[in-house]
Amino acid sequence: MIGREDRKENDLFFTCSLIDYIARKTRNRRADVVNMLGKPAIEKIYDLADVYHSDNIDDVADGFIRAAGIGNGTFDNVAAAKYAVPSHWDIGKVYKRLILGIAREQGVDVIDALFEAYNSPVSDLIDDYNGSFFYDPPQNILNTFFYGLDKE
Repeated sequence: MIGREDRKENDLFFTCSLIDYIARKTRNRRADVVNMLGKPAIEKIYDLADVYHSDNIDDVADGFIRAAGIGNGTFDNVAAAKYAVPSHWDIGKVYKRLILGIAREQGVDVIDALFEAYNSPVSDLIDDYNGSFFYDPPQNILNTFFYGLDKE
């Protein structure tokens, strides 16, 4: 470990931030971007994140958008936001923590946990910038992933 956090955790942070960046750029749901990229591309991003992190994120995103054939969608949670919009880095950190929690609790690979996180109902809650769920403590977000919302 060099720096404040484990390298692979930082690679996951970049991977999640790039997913969010691509989703915003193409106006697609995060789950759709993850599924269109597919496991091999996500693994490549994760494995080479330290290299991609040094490049211009717009160029990196464009390369993966072209390679995966990701077209423009109609989901624009940034334009729909009534309040301050968290950055793609902010949201990348939220997803990173969720994915690490899923991987730890279920004893699964980080990439498998990533697909679970983005394809869960929790992803819609995180991506609602008019709500405040993405500001919740990481353990609350993880508990919501495993147990759902409390319907009191």
